[in-house]
Amino acid sequence: MRMTRFLHSISQVVGKLALLSIAVVCAGAAVTAQEAKITVLNPTGDPPAIQLRSMAARPANPSLDGHPIYFVSNTFDNADKFLHSIQAWLAVHYPTVKTVYREKKGDYVLDDPDLWKEIKANNALMIMAIGH
Repeated sequence: MRMTRFLHSISQVVGKLALLSIAVVCAGAAVTAQEAKITVLNPTGDPPAIQLRSMAARPANPSLDGHPIYFVSNTFDNADKFLHSIQAWLAVHYPTVKTVYREKKGDYVLDDPDLWKEIKANNALMIMAIGH
């Protein structure tokens, strides 16, 4: 009985010493990690400043009739398929609504002033697919 207690107490001491040594090793690694610092630079640079614009006033007659809807894709994978499927749904459920599909020049961060002018000149609505 005494031998069992003795062995049990030794195993507890060994276990506590093992935990203490693991804690010391982790603390040393944490101190080393704090000392070694790496500077990382963003290769895309700084984004341009954002210009805030007010939203368009809500029309008195909130119908889609007479308003073309532009479906604009930034050419991300399968965005065209998604927009064409919405066009097909609208053609069945709202046949009086004109839909136009356009691909935006450049990626989603680049401006396409010609496209925006066209949409604004036609007093159109726009749905833009920005995939991710």
